[in-house]
Amino acid sequence: MTDHSHLPYRPCAGVMLANRDGRVFVGQRLDTTSEAWQMPQGGIDAGEDAEEAAIRELGEETGVHGGLVDIIARSREEYFYDLPDHLVGKMWGGQYRGQRQRWFLMRFMGGDEDVNIHTEHQEFRAWRWADLDELEKLIVPFKRALYRGLVEEFGPLV
Repeated sequence: MTDHSHLPYRPCAGVMLANRDGRVFVGQRLDTTSEAWQMPQGGIDAGEDAEEAAIRELGEETGVHGGLVDIIARSREEYFYDLPDHLVGKMWGGQYRGQRQRWFLMRFMGGDEDVNIHTEHQEFRAWRWADLDELEKLIVPFKRALYRGLVEEFGPLV
């Protein structure tokens, strides 16, 4: 096991997008052959705050724009995860050990026809609505604790 503790965490924002039925958006990652699903998330660009990044990432990954969502909650604190050793050098040019993420719970006010994962910045090959109790099983193992925390924090509001 290699020590990556000298590397910083990449600043990111994430979105738990909940529909009117209390289910949340998950996308199946395009860059892997595994059954890796996740909620929309991505890096915070220079000059952006976390909320701006979350709305931008949501649009880039799902085609859903700010006018179709209401922000219900912002995570009380940042969530962190570390990449497995074999991914540290492959992701983000080897500059980061993992991510620190500010999460937002957003209510989706549109319909399924408003979701379009075939965007200029496509990250997902498929998408669906998932129940909260499914999330932990769908996510890659190194992000499961983070998703458990999100379900605990946002679940009562979904």
